[in-house]
Amino acid sequence: QRGESMSETDKKPAGNKGLQRSLKLVFVYTVATGSIFTYVSYWDSVFFGYCGSGTFLAFALMTVAILPTALVYSEISSMFKTAGGELIYNTVGFNKHVGFLASWLIMAAWISVPPAVVMAVATFISKLFGLNLSFGTTMIIAVVFLVLVFIMSMQDIQFLVKAQATCLFANIITTLITAVLILTCGHWSFSNIVESFGFTNIDPSLGIPGWIIGMALLITPYFGFETVPQMVEEGDFPTSNAKKAICGSVITCGAIYAIFFFCVAGLAPADELLAGDAANGFMTITAMQNILGWRFWPVVYGLVSILMGMTASILGFWMSTVRMLYSMGKKNFLPEAFTKVNKHQQPILPNIFLLAISLTFILLQNAGSFMNDFFNLMSFGCACAYAITMVSAVRMRHKHPEWYKNNKNVVKGGDFFRILAMVIMIAIAFFCTLGQGVGSWISFGVYLGVGVLIWLWMVFVRWKKTSVVIETPDGEQEF
Repeated sequence: QRGESMSETDKKPAGNKGLQRSLKLVFVYTVATGSIFTYVSYWDSVFFGYCGSGTFLAFALMTVAILPTALVYSEISSMFKTAGGELIYNTVGFNKHVGFLASWLIMAAWISVPPAVVMAVATFISKLFGLNLSFGTTMIIAVVFLVLVFIMSMQDIQFLVKAQATCLFANIITTLITAVLILTCGHWSFSNIVESFGFTNIDPSLGIPGWIIGMALLITPYFGFETVPQMVEEGDFPTSNAKKAICGSVITCGAIYAIFFFCVAGLAPADELLAGDAANGFMTITAMQNILGWRFWPVVYGLVSILMGMTASILGFWMSTVRMLYSMGKKNFLPEAFTKVNKHQQPILPNIFLLAISLTFILLQNAGSFMNDFFNLMSFGCACAYAITMVSAVRMRHKHPEWYKNNKNVVKGGDFFRILAMVIMIAIAFFCTLGQGVGSWISFGVYLGVGVLIWLWMVFVRWKKTSVVIETPDGEQEF
């Protein structure tokens, strides 16, 4: 475990090939926060459809539900100083096979974001300018945007995180201004919140109310705090401080989501807010235009929140996926070629690999519903990875109690708290499966099938020659 100050050996010389320690804690925080705070002005109709005017309460409750997992992540991330997150925790807690499974599950969530986000951006451009673009043209715009993100991701990490932070804070500021403007517009009424408080468009399942299922589905805009462990290898701060970025990102986004949807809910009853095209996205922007008659601010808010907000999200998940793939190469879960970096110390093959997958997903969307089906279960994959990691946290605590003696982030309540976090994640994962179509399970099965093929190759070819190596608080260990 690293001490309170960076040692000289922790800082790689400029000529060293690999990830470089240069990130301030604030930028690791913005990577996580930008990853979480993304769909507020595009998927607002989806969230509102889940929980109606009570969406603000659902976000507040989900923040409370997510925090135990975030705190356990803060505890275990303090003990490791290389990228890898779920890959490391579950390899050390269980074995390399579970480590691979957990990392593959979490990447199901991360990988689905870039193609979904660029399609959303292209859709907004079409809506904003009334272009009525065909799906093919929308797809071309999305591809161009995706290539631009790829080019950005190959640049220096300082450029990336500063660009992401700029987009994030612009999004936060305009979102809060929008909330205040709506609250003080003279049209807002608390009676609208009361009238639609129990509203949900989700049918009950197995005796579970639709509103509860909808709240569980709100995990979608929360996954992202786990990107922090992917950035610690480049951080110039003690790993114990990662807790500030992990929990800070969850609390920041949860508070803004709750405030924003409380203000929006007072504009009109849920069925009026979700009427017409608003049910397909951009609910708040549409409401400001149709209900309040505003023309200028909805455009400003949309441009900043969607173009800049979603850019912040895509960059956060892109950087994290690239670093997970890089870590898999470093620790012998993937070929060593995944560890090669360019002159800016950006992993080359992981970036190309992610671009290829994202482009494939967009093309598949043109040919069918694979991307949409896969996107529907990304929350399930994320919650499963969280649950497995919570079990690993319990196992690590008992296998290596000495690692926890000087750990400032040990959770209060010990195993009870870790198991509570696991139970919450299992419950959320279960709720996320309710109402899913056959297509979603097929697409998720295809993704897992690809993972199985890679795992079989590692088991029967690569791992027979070389071992998995993880840097632990006791030094490098083979698994």
